[in-house]
Formats: sequence, structure tokens, C-alpha cells
Amino acid sequence: MAFLHQHPVRCLGCDVAKDSIVVSDGTTLPQTIANDRRSIGAFVRTCGADLVLCEPTGGHERRLIEACMRAGLPVHRVDTLKLKAFIRSFGTLGKTDAIDAAKLAAYGSERWSVLPLWATPDAGQQRLKALVRRRHELIALKVAEHNRAKAPAPPAARELAASFKAMLAAIGRQIKAIDAAIERLLAKSPSLNRRIAVCTTMDGIGAPTAAALIATMPELGTLSRRQAAALAGLAPHPRDSGRTRAYRKIRGGRPEIPTILFMPALRAAAGKGEFAPFYRRLIQNGKKPMLAIAAVMRKIIITLNARLRENTMPQS
Repeated sequence: MAFLHQHPVRCLGCDVAKDSIVVSDGTTLPQTIANDRRSIGAFVRTCGADLVLCEPTGGHERRLIEACMRAGLPVHRVDTLKLKAFIRSFGTLGKTDAIDAAKLAAYGSERWSVLPLWATPDAGQQRLKALVRRRHELIALKVAEHNRAKAPAPPAARELAASFKAMLAAIGRQIKAIDAAIERLLAKSPSLNRRIAVCTTMDGIGAPTAAALIATMPELGTLSRRQAAALAGLAPHPRDSGRTRAYRKIRGGRPEIPTILFMPALRAAAGKGEFAPFYRRLIQNGKKPMLAIAAVMRKIIITLNARLRENTMPQS
């Protein structure tokens, strides 16, 4: 990750909406521009900023980031929870686009040295992420339709059963199409294919799980063991004060990762896979089953991070 090496003279906070962007440097009156390529391009060429900050807004911030990257302006996409905590620290209770833009600029001016700059992601990685996200959406639709089909039969049950059957068949076809698209993408990308291959050498990690991990956590292989566990949302954080040693809970990180790793961790609980001895040892030491499963998930992500960093496959 890249960072700024000197204090930015002018930070611009950009509160992005679907049709407009409110821009502020925290000192002058905010400016509103249209969220289209022409307006953003003209603004970026004349803004004179040293650092531009925006929040993730469902993809509506993409034009701004791309224009800044073309113009060579450093960009940081802010973690929304961190920004909200920063704004609350001032005692600010109101919320407007102008307030958010000004606080974004203040956040950048104060925290610039620890804010990683946006780097243009690999095109293949972006496509894999989009395909995996769509696959997860289709799986959720399939589960919802299946649950509706299993509900107690209401009036017009025959017509509803036909509708459920047709929907499940259509969703199944779409999932197969997405799987085929992922396979084609991996065949064209040696780097992604190699990373998937390294992940699938672990017992219990199949191709769909490996693709989901690489898409959701592309940083795997570049992190320390503690960073990997924290980013995956599997690190127990201390809650100590004075003589009190409170119960440590896992929190934060990316919530998708524990969901992806839950089934591979269950294999260890069933006595299968390379982490089964680790799970049994935790249980014998008095760990509760769910805590042991969480520990196995953490062990999986740390091990995968190390294997991807070293680009190694264990020999059978």
C-alpha cells in the first residue's frame, strides 16, 4: 500500500451522491458539481488538491476516483465507520452533504500519514469480484425460493409450486452460467489461476470457496498473520481496563470471510482435513465448540496467507 510522505497542503472532501458531488476543503464554501465525466474532469484539472477523499457510495464514486487517477491526484476512499466516529468526536449531531464533505477534508488533513492511497485494481481481480458477488446474490435468491417452496401450502398451491419450480430452475441456470464465466476468467489469468490453485491444495477448500476468498480478500499473501486475521474479522480484540481482563471477542473486518470459511472449518469439527487435530486439541483444552470453529477459521486464513505469500503448495 502507498502513503503520502509529506503533509498535503490542500485536502478536498467529496461527498458523492448519484447525480452530484459536494466538494469542500473545510475552509471555503462547499461547491457542488454534477456527477458526470465531463464535470468531474473539468473540476479535477483545476482543483489544485494534494489529496482527495471520498466515501464508498455503491459505485457512484467510481467516476471521481478514475478522473483523479488519470490526473495523478492521490485518492483515499474512506472507511465509513471510521469517518462517522471522527465526526462524532467533534460533537457534531447534524448531517448534511456539506458537513460530510468538510469533515472528510478535516479527516484527510489530520490522518493523512496513515491513509492508504487508492491503487487501480487489476482488471481480472475486479471481474472476479463482480462475478463472485453475483454468485452470492443468486445463492441467496435460491435459498429464499427454496424456503418459500417448503412453507405450508397456501391456497392456489399448485400454481405457486409451478412458480417456485420455474424460479429455482432459472436461478440454477444463472449460477451455472456464472460458474462458467469464472472458469473462463481463471483460464485467461495465470496469476489468479495460480492463487486459486494454492488455496485449493488445502483440504476442504474447493474452487468456489477459493474464488470467493481471493475475490473478497485480494490482500491475501501480502499481510502479516495478525493483519490477515484482523482483516478477515477473525481476530479476538482485548477489552482490558485496570485489573479487569474482559472476554475477548472477534469483531470488525470483512463479514463475508467468516461466512465463506464456516463450512471448511466444520470439516475439522467433523474430524476431517488437516485442521482436525487442531480442533480436537482445542476441545480437549476446554474450548467451546463455536470458539474452536472460530479458531480453526482463523488458522485457515493465516495458513492460506502464508502459502500465498510464499507461493507454495504443500507436497502430499
